Amino acid sequence: MRAFPLPEKTDNILREKGQSGSFWEDRKDRHHCGIDLYAPEGEPILAIEEGEVIDVDIMTSPEMISYWNETYHIIIRNQSGLFCKYGELAAYNVKIGDTVEAGQIIGHVGTVLNNEKIDCNAPEYIQKLKDNNPSMLHFELWESEPIVEDRNYLGGNWFGDERPEKLLDPTEYLKDIESSKNK
Repeated sequence: MRAFPLPEKTDNILREKGQSGSFWEDRKDRHHCGIDLYAPEGEPILAIEEGEVIDVDIMTSPEMISYWNETYHIIIRNQSGLFCKYGELAAYNVKIGDTVEAGQIIGHVGTVLNNEKIDCNAPEYIQKLKDNNPSMLHFELWESEPIVEDRNYLGGNWFGDERPEKLLDPTEYLKDIESSKNK
């Protein structure tokens, strides 16, 4: 059994290639490593599959980039062998070593950007979000354990031209979960 990561899925929640928040979106100085699933701040986040929590840590903070709020990530090694990274959480309900079931609440949606700190020095795509700062789940899918500490990786973005080898596009994976739920 699998569950969609947000219980209150809204229409058009999945970002299509080229849309803001889509997988591998070109942000001029970086590429987006996941897909952003927009939802109200505090919305529960569900484990997609049964698995083991292998990492819980800070994903963004003002110490990393001044216009970021502190948010967290959870990495789960799924029973299927894939690794899901749930990011930009306001809070989390699990710890390393926990076993989770599909559909279990593991955390809550957060807001990564601090509007008061966004100025003309921020990247253009960040400046565009200043007046429309969405809360979201940043979701990544990996074939093997995700990269969390690399000079090219920060806050769900890759600061290099070549995509990390084991990073997968989660769009079809999430669409498959959603379509199987509707059968």
